[in-house]
Amino acid sequence: MDPAHRRAFNAAFREEKYRAVMRQLEAELGFPVDFRISETPIFLTAELTAELIAAAHTIVAAVTAPDYLTRAGRAVPPELAVPGEEGQPPFVQVDFALAEGDGGHVVPQLIELQAFPSLYGFQWLLDRVYREHYDIAPGLTTYFDGLDEESYAARLRETIVADCDPEEVVLLEIEPERQKTRADFAATERMLGIRSVDLRELAVREGRVSRRRDGREVPVRRIYNRVIFDELVRRGLPRAPLFTEPLDAAWVGHPNWYFRVSKFSLPFLDFPWAPRAHFVSDLPEPPPDLGDYVLKPLFSFAGLGVELDVTHERLRALPRPEEWIL
Repeated sequence: MDPAHRRAFNAAFREEKYRAVMRQLEAELGFPVDFRISETPIFLTAELTAELIAAAHTIVAAVTAPDYLTRAGRAVPPELAVPGEEGQPPFVQVDFALAEGDGGHVVPQLIELQAFPSLYGFQWLLDRVYREHYDIAPGLTTYFDGLDEESYAARLRETIVADCDPEEVVLLEIEPERQKTRADFAATERMLGIRSVDLRELAVREGRVSRRRDGREVPVRRIYNRVIFDELVRRGLPRAPLFTEPLDAAWVGHPNWYFRVSKFSLPFLDFPWAPRAHFVSDLPEPPPDLGDYVLKPLFSFAGLGVELDVTHERLRALPRPEEWIL
């Protein structure tokens, strides 16, 4: 961390300021935030920021290259494939840990990779609220590539809403009002004017998508997808026609990308920022340092199914080793 900014923030911090942050977030969203909000931002040095940017760009380039995308065809389970995929993913999240490298140097280490949206609206709101209550130096920014609060919102609007009326764009979820990420949905509505809707509220007729709003049938032109198929499967919900038919509406974040750029990508990344990873089916023998590995199923989310104490017997017993990574 940047020691000068860290010390200055710590010296000025007061518990009542944090309580004021929480009160304003609740007032602007209309409900309490359903996850822990840090009392403090982190303050990265310019050197570490540059390394994080380089690592992220390198990894994203690798998983959007034509060769990788050809090989990633099997990442999408056939029973969950959605028609209409094209182009490149509009969103890619690269999550890093900050780990101790050689000589005590702090280095980024990849934790997770996902072509799926994150809390884009909420982080925009949180930055503004932090600045209103804490003494954040004006030269510090949460944004990259020269963006600021205004141009960031404009870039997000260009990506999600494009040239449509916001009324004809939906943020799609399963019971959005019950999701822990509902704070982001509310912030996104404030920023972009699009509403979150339950997938069961959408009707599909001959490929045309619509929803009822205020007694009217409103066409849906763009779908900002936040539905995770793992949750559909776990809850035993049927696949709606939305996911099985070609649509006269654009997916903003096509569902197939959730699988194509994901844990499945890890064995293809040979960079110092990424952990060594293997499909279990590709291993003639387990590595000698097996105790340093974890076992992950490809088709799960939120850490479900991860095994920390991996044994030779467990690897041999896997019924479908091509669906697990070590």
